[in-house]
Amino acid sequence: MRARGAQVTDIVILVVAADDGVKPQTIEAIQHARAAKVPIVVAVNKIDKPEADLERVKSELAQQEVLPEEWGGDTMFIPVSAKTGDGIDALLDAVLVQSEVLELKAPREGRAVGVVLESSLEAGRGTTATILNQRGTLRVGDILLAGKEYGRVRALFNERGERIVEVFPSMP
Repeated sequence: MRARGAQVTDIVILVVAADDGVKPQTIEAIQHARAAKVPIVVAVNKIDKPEADLERVKSELAQQEVLPEEWGGDTMFIPVSAKTGDGIDALLDAVLVQSEVLELKAPREGRAVGVVLESSLEAGRGTTATILNQRGTLRVGDILLAGKEYGRVRALFNERGERIVEVFPSMP
């Protein structure tokens, strides 16, 4: 799943716990990001804990050649606390900066092209899919092709479950 995630994203947010440091799954995620040639922004989580050690995390990631900008590298390290919300705005700003540097833009014109992240059969709704629209516009009534399967889009819902009529690139 980490490999697929790295392949369909433009920027990887690597979350590392400030009290645990680098774990085997952290190294695996770094390898997938590198294989997909996707830049990494490091979110050092749990900075609200007394045993949090940001410098240890930086040192351990440096051993994996993920160097912080202040050490001469090109990786942004953002201290955050998911519990208190501290640093979340800074993390979002870092992602925006990275997207500007990469000049990430997706055209709204044309047929939708994207990736199915998850699909299921729901009672009362039929086949449903969570998608990432990468370019173009997907509208109710469009024909959707996924591998060898196809069907007509009967309904679209946003992240809040509200019915919408079209989806643009990167809409949540």
